[in-house]
Amino acid sequence: MIFNLKNSINQSVALSLKHEVELHLKREDSIHQFVSGNKYRKLKYNIEEAQRNEFSRLLTFGGAYSNHIAAVAFAGKTYGFSTIGIIRGEELRDIIDGNPTLSFAKSCGMQFKFVTREAYRLKETDGFINNLKEEFDDFYLIPEGGTNAFAVKGCEEILTEADADFNFICSAIGTGGTISGLINSVKEDQKVLGFPALKGAFLQEDISKFVDNKNWNIITDYHFGGYAKVNESLIQFINQFKEKQNIPLDPVYTGKMMFGVFDLIEKGFFPKGSKILAIHTGGLQGIAGMNNYLKKKKIELIK
Repeated sequence: MIFNLKNSINQSVALSLKHEVELHLKREDSIHQFVSGNKYRKLKYNIEEAQRNEFSRLLTFGGAYSNHIAAVAFAGKTYGFSTIGIIRGEELRDIIDGNPTLSFAKSCGMQFKFVTREAYRLKETDGFINNLKEEFDDFYLIPEGGTNAFAVKGCEEILTEADADFNFICSAIGTGGTISGLINSVKEDQKVLGFPALKGAFLQEDISKFVDNKNWNIITDYHFGGYAKVNESLIQFINQFKEKQNIPLDPVYTGKMMFGVFDLIEKGFFPKGSKILAIHTGGLQGIAGMNNYLKKKKIELIK
């Protein structure tokens, strides 16, 4: 899988000298405009596998503002696959053109099937998948969020030898693929901290399917109520961070993770002299959709 990629860079983040730690942000969001960050990493070997097995169609799952849906649609268009998105929420069928993510995916040629939230919960069952095969014929299935063994393999390539001197690697967690790749690729003396974007204790088990190392921990205090849930404090943090650091953050994943990292630094969680590397996993395409929601709620928009 070859896109015209830019190199990921580690960008230092300004901190008060009183904290006595270093914080750097790995700009995976900058490697590609439409398939950025962990979405490129997760799709890389899945696309290669689909090509190797001569599939002509990709099918995957996602919600109204899914970074994964947008990335699969663009990757499919680029590599000559037709794409199908199974979308959570039947009500979205009538507002595609008013939804930035779905309208982008549609412009890339993605075909949609909208299902109820109840039906969506069955998406991993044999019966649900068999019904899709009857409807759409054969396809290469990519799980929601892209997480499978091929995705983890791609995410193992996020860190390089240049990152070996960091003590802590921090990442947001959605479906667990990105942090699994990081855990598999860190050095013995490094520790990985994951910041879930959603509530629930299932992530520990999901991640354990892909990793053997024990040098990781999940920080569960910064999900802000659950997936895609935000409040004014988070939005203000994201806007202030962009103003001060000139780095945009998304409100679903990296914004929450960075809020958590800053809070932990203030609380003295990291030993003095620690070098921290946070991973910017992209997701900036979702800001437009979130701002539509914030506008309706009369909350400050993301700049």
